[in-house]
Amino acid sequence: MEKRLTRTEMLFSLGFLFMLVFAVGAFFYGVKIGSEKTEARLVEPAKHLSGSTKGNADAYQQQDLVSFYHTVYLPYREFQNEWFAAFRKLAAGQLTNAGSALNDLSDTAEQTYKEAERASVPANSPLLETAQLQLLKSLRMFDEAASRGAGSVKNMSGAELAQALEKDAYYVDGVKYALGGQQDYYAAMLKWSASVNPAIPGEYEAPGGLSLADWKKLPLTVKNKVAADQLNARKSLAAFYPQDLASRVDEFIHSGQASSMKMRTVDAVIDLLVNTEAVRTGDFGGSKDELYPKELLPQLPFFFPEEE
Repeated sequence: MEKRLTRTEMLFSLGFLFMLVFAVGAFFYGVKIGSEKTEARLVEPAKHLSGSTKGNADAYQQQDLVSFYHTVYLPYREFQNEWFAAFRKLAAGQLTNAGSALNDLSDTAEQTYKEAERASVPANSPLLETAQLQLLKSLRMFDEAASRGAGSVKNMSGAELAQALEKDAYYVDGVKYALGGQQDYYAAMLKWSASVNPAIPGEYEAPGGLSLADWKKLPLTVKNKVAADQLNARKSLAAFYPQDLASRVDEFIHSGQASSMKMRTVDAVIDLLVNTEAVRTGDFGGSKDELYPKELLPQLPFFFPEEE
């Protein structure tokens, strides 16, 4: 015969079950709340650092631009300057051992590649990632071009070898990737400036035949990006920086030379300046205080050179 539960025992059992359900529910609710708070602590700072908040998805951090400059762009530019110096001597027939000099350039390109390859570029900065990739490709191409040139020394004079190198497919690709990487870096600077000052566009593609009147209205970071675009379009690899070219365009306009020569477009002025080799490294620093006293720029060494 089954023993029936008393009223007290039944109430106790139901109370126990109720408390058990409540405890389990409270546990999972606590886990949910705790998870949401933890996620909030992790996600919000990440959004701030990566610029991934709504309306600011393409923001770039200044520290990323600075880090890229020191770990990728500067080593590349140092190699590039060595290339220019050796190439000038080669073309002038001033190298006593052209083969050795070209082999040295090949070694330097390889060492610079290894250094720039180790650089850490944030995944939330795609323009810096592509800039790094293109500069690495450029180093590979110059490495190969220098090696091929060293193998042709015995059959050519210095001037002939210099001309042959300029037409070499590896050299041509090296120039293409170098200018593409530089263009991406300056586009990243423009993204950064837009995140700091919403009045500045995060992207800018100059219309064909950009007028000098419209150029004068552009913020400096936009002008620098346009200059990088122009150099890339011309496949013009030079020792000067895009900001040097941008400042020379402004000087040319402000001096009245553009008006006296009846020039109306930025393309025409840049053609003249580049073709006549009228731009030099450091032109920007020489005119910065006069032309751009209040312009927004990232804290990069080539924008703020140390005073001697």
